[in-house]
Order: sequence, then structure tokens, then C-alpha cells
Amino acid sequence: MIEETALVTATNGEFATVETQRSTTCGECSSKSACGTSALVKVMGRRRTVIRVLNPIDAKLGERVVVGLEETALTKTSFVFYIMPLLLLLLFSVAGERFAVALNFNSTEPVTILCGLLGLSAGLIWLKFYATRISRDKRYQAVILRCTDELKISVGFS
Repeated sequence: MIEETALVTATNGEFATVETQRSTTCGECSSKSACGTSALVKVMGRRRTVIRVLNPIDAKLGERVVVGLEETALTKTSFVFYIMPLLLLLLFSVAGERFAVALNFNSTEPVTILCGLLGLSAGLIWLKFYATRISRDKRYQAVILRCTDELKISVGFS
């Protein structure tokens, strides 16, 4: 289980909206002045992420909580979200090139590029439907695991 500390910013039935601050150890080590990642953190800043999570412990507004997500859910969805569009782009490109060769086109590149873009578009459209389907599956939902021992914090963000 991957865990992260978050602040509850809203509750709605069985769900809560939580805000996490991306944490990194960059800027803390001795080589921070020569590190590209540390420089990137300085430019991009420490951004906050707001997500909707399951709230089985009935956490209240302003509480610090620990949010968890199963590793298998993260790895499976990451794999699908990165690989499917690329796989369809490649498959459609190869099919387009073979189609252009079969029709004796002088140049196969335009057909290959067009088919590749169609494949990429098909992959992105499929991902939209896939994301909608798994968003209702509790196995892929982040969940509040427990409250931390910290004091409640007033909700007022800059």
C-alpha cells in the first residue's frame, strides 16, 4: 500500500476531498546546488494535489489523515495509460504503411503518419472510457486509512 499524508478539505457522503502537498527530499542533501532535480523543484514549486478519496473512517473537515492506494492498482493503471495509446499508435502506423504499399502509393509516409495519429486518437478515446469504468471500481480508489495524531488544522489555503 502506498501511503501519503493529506488534509481533509471537504466531505460528501462516503467520499472526502483531500489535499496533499507533493513532498520531496530535493533541496535537503549536500549536492542540492549541482542537482537538476532540485533546480526543477525550485522552478515548479511544491504543488498541492486535490483528490477525491473513499472515507470509511468518517474523517472530518480539517483533519490530517493518511491516504492509501494499492500498489497493484497504481502499476496496472499506469501501465495501461502509458502503453495503450503508444501500442495503438504503432499498430495503426504499421497497418497504414502496409495499406499504402498494397495500394502502390508513391510515398507511404503520409498514410503511415495519418494512421498513426488515428491509432493514438483511438487509444486516447479508449482510455477515456476505461478511466470512467475504473473510477467506479473501489479497487482503484484511494482510501483514507487513519487519522494522524496531529492537531486539527483550520482550512484556509493561500
